[in-house]
Amino acid sequence: MKIESSCIILAVLSTIFQCACGTAKMAEQQKPEINSMLHKTNTKIVENNASTAADDGFFEALFKKYPGKFDDIIKNKKQWNVQIIYTQINRDKNGNANLTSFYYNKNNRRYYYPASTVKFPVALLALQKINELKIKGLDKNSSMLTQASYSGQTEVYNDPNTANGKPSIASYIKKIFLVSDNDAFNRLYEFLGQEYINSQLHKKGYTDAQILHRLSTALTEDENRHTNPVTFFDTDNNIIYRQPMQFNKEKYEKRKDSIGNGYYASEILKNTPMDFSAKNRLNLEELNTILTSIIFPEKVAAAMRFNITEEDRNFVLKYMSMFPSESDYPSYDSSFTDGYAKFILYGGEARNVNRNIRIFNKVGDAYGQVIDAAYVTDYDKKIEFMVSAAIYCNRDEILNDDKYDYETIGFPFMKNLGQALYDMEAARKKQYLPELKKY
Repeated sequence: MKIESSCIILAVLSTIFQCACGTAKMAEQQKPEINSMLHKTNTKIVENNASTAADDGFFEALFKKYPGKFDDIIKNKKQWNVQIIYTQINRDKNGNANLTSFYYNKNNRRYYYPASTVKFPVALLALQKINELKIKGLDKNSSMLTQASYSGQTEVYNDPNTANGKPSIASYIKKIFLVSDNDAFNRLYEFLGQEYINSQLHKKGYTDAQILHRLSTALTEDENRHTNPVTFFDTDNNIIYRQPMQFNKEKYEKRKDSIGNGYYASEILKNTPMDFSAKNRLNLEELNTILTSIIFPEKVAAAMRFNITEEDRNFVLKYMSMFPSESDYPSYDSSFTDGYAKFILYGGEARNVNRNIRIFNKVGDAYGQVIDAAYVTDYDKKIEFMVSAAIYCNRDEILNDDKYDYETIGFPFMKNLGQALYDMEAARKKQYLPELKKY
């Protein structure tokens, strides 16, 4: 998935995921206790028009039903900075969704590096800005050429992995959701400009967010404040819109975010926490709200939604849930498995996936951090739920050493968490089943 940082170990081992085999009996046995857990509390929270049961006990009871799979998670909750938001969805007779959220480690405000999850709001803001420009002939499919006019900037004039050989907002968004492409994010970051990204997120109420740099490219703070000039063309190669280089003069709050006990810089070990105070920040609650704003817009305050059309929203949903093998433009080889950008349920590695299950999500992993924000559906079994989760899997607490515990801690946790919630939802009785065709 071309996820950020040279410090990342990608798990691309083939495995076959079986979502139903052996779970029906287990789910049936769990039904009474799980149904009891799900209806313990139902307290209103205003910010996302949902109910909340903010109690670790819900997850600890669920985890104990899977001996050996979550023991280390409970034991190392603090060290591994484990955070989970699970949202149960109940429909009324008219199909309207009622949301109840359950939290694990809710009050933990410890910083984690958001990695590629910052691509999610940036993709939505790119669609928003195109709409707000209101320029005749300009849309997400217009050819977008990126120039270079400042230190650290690079150009993009062609893209052989599109139907017309030219990059566009739409093609970059496809790559972001299909395989978490870093360059695609960088180009949207440059189109938007650092000031627009942060001012819009803060205006919408995502006040903790700071998106301050491109991914997988070492640039100074000044270089990241300068973003490339871009030009849009129509199908006849006529210029529709030309945007000059932008520079962000805004000053942001000074932070004291750090991770680990040491890190490598120029192959030298520094025995002090690594400073992340100038790096991107997007906490799990805000990421979860952004996900909710796309899946259930009516459940998020209007001010927190993105100014995109319903056609834009359907476009985003399509590529959030599409598997790499289903895409023609862009197309991907077999190294990008169908579970490649799906951590929940698949652990980022499955080749043979159940096509009745669709996961609308955005993942991220870097510096030992693994994150996924997902809306999980099963069209055949009429299952739906949302889960956003993050875990820091770096036992030695040393960063930049290419020795993270993705395969032994991070990805298995995401896969097991998804399966446990899926089993629970399969067993849970619902008065009204969801109509999922619209997704």
